[in-house]
Amino acid sequence: MPFTQTILDVAAEDGRRPAIVGAEERLTYSELVTDSARVYAAAYQLHNVQDHPPEPAAETTGIPITAVSLTSAFHTSRIIAGLAGFRAVSATIDPRWPLDHQVSVIATTGIGVVISDSSELAAALESAQWAGTIITLADFQHLENTATGTEQPTRRDGAEPFLMMFSSGTTADPKAFLKTRQQYRDNYAVSSAHLEPLPGAATLAPGPVSYSLTLYALIECLASGGSCHVADGFDPIDAGRRIEAEAITRVVVVPAVLQALAGAARRDPERFAALELVVTGGANLSATIRSTFAAAVPDARLVSYYGAAEIGFIGDSRAGDGTLITIYDGIRVSIRDTDGHELPDGELGTVWIWARACSEGYVTATTDAVLVGSDGWATVHDQGRIIDGRLSLAGRAGDIVITGGHKVALPEVERAFETMPGLGEVCAVALPSRQLGTLVALVIEGDAPTKGELLAHAREHLAPQFVPRRWYTVPRLERTVGGKIRREATAQWISEEEGGNRL
Repeated sequence: MPFTQTILDVAAEDGRRPAIVGAEERLTYSELVTDSARVYAAAYQLHNVQDHPPEPAAETTGIPITAVSLTSAFHTSRIIAGLAGFRAVSATIDPRWPLDHQVSVIATTGIGVVISDSSELAAALESAQWAGTIITLADFQHLENTATGTEQPTRRDGAEPFLMMFSSGTTADPKAFLKTRQQYRDNYAVSSAHLEPLPGAATLAPGPVSYSLTLYALIECLASGGSCHVADGFDPIDAGRRIEAEAITRVVVVPAVLQALAGAARRDPERFAALELVVTGGANLSATIRSTFAAAVPDARLVSYYGAAEIGFIGDSRAGDGTLITIYDGIRVSIRDTDGHELPDGELGTVWIWARACSEGYVTATTDAVLVGSDGWATVHDQGRIIDGRLSLAGRAGDIVITGGHKVALPEVERAFETMPGLGEVCAVALPSRQLGTLVALVIEGDAPTKGELLAHAREHLAPQFVPRRWYTVPRLERTVGGKIRREATAQWISEEEGGNRL
């Protein structure tokens, strides 16, 4: 793992440097080394005393899997970081996932130990006759203080798997995949060259560690010898306070909280004066959000990167409307049709990526989906096109619809309305149509202008086939637990229940 050796080096040279910092608890690098040994001793004991332990997924090469499903970002971070220096595979399971999803991934992947405070999860695992061990955080901490073991964290072989991650957990059964230590070393080589997790820098990364963005931020910070400040969720007032008090210069957040961050900076600019860089996942960050943030925090830069947890960091955008992504050095991109043939520049197709950091594939017990093709290129079925050597994303495969014989990217419809004054968030959806087969509708959160005003704006900014044919308003759009709009659920609600107010 890229950060284990750094942890050991910093602990020896500057042991008092903060490593992981929560709202009320913190670990220095020296304390993290000691804590890691205790974490592993406790986890090892829990696995070792099982008479008939679950068999870990074959892709782990027999290494036992320990999962953390806690709301505490601090304790999740220290456990994941602690286990990384040993022969162990760890996983983070979002406790807000549907209960059946949590049980499914635990049972099918052969997770042997789960650290969770959820009595509902414990009861469900017992009903499923899972053979592993579930333990509360308090009991695990007690075991940390009493378990015996002398093994210390070490830098391990790059081919060894150490982390199990999941592609989803809110709308479909999660697909599991593994990361080896070398894949993460390769991933860090890319992110450290472009996203500035500088040695000794303090980074605030609020949000569940089950988010790959937050998990990557933790790993980047520890790999560089920086300090990772975590929080269970995002609170703009608390963020401002911590940025000022902890001399934080870098923030890593999901796009959904950028506007709240900008709002907090407008109300109390002094607290954000030292902020230099904000990194967010998700490409095609709207021009409105960029300009709002720039006005609120004029001295800080905003970078939105494009990547996939299975593949790693791919590229980023830093200016304008963010629709054109500059691909990082060492990453290759190919746009292909449904038959796998490469398409010329400008044509829309499936995005395929070649990257050293890419996982070898999904855990077969969780899905039959293919991540990596026989040629070594991988796809998560994002759609896009190459324009002037840069990548323009158009969403996932389900975001592309055929209406009246024309191919329409629903995210491109949404982007056309980002500049319309007084309009809240929108979601373009495909609805069945007798005449067209499929028609495009726009669902607007909150109040909306008149239908005539919407049509006039659409006709000015969109090709005719992209102009929505129906318009709806809803009090709140369907969202995942991470704040992303759920297009399929929104479409189903509108189509089946005629939900919302039709303009």
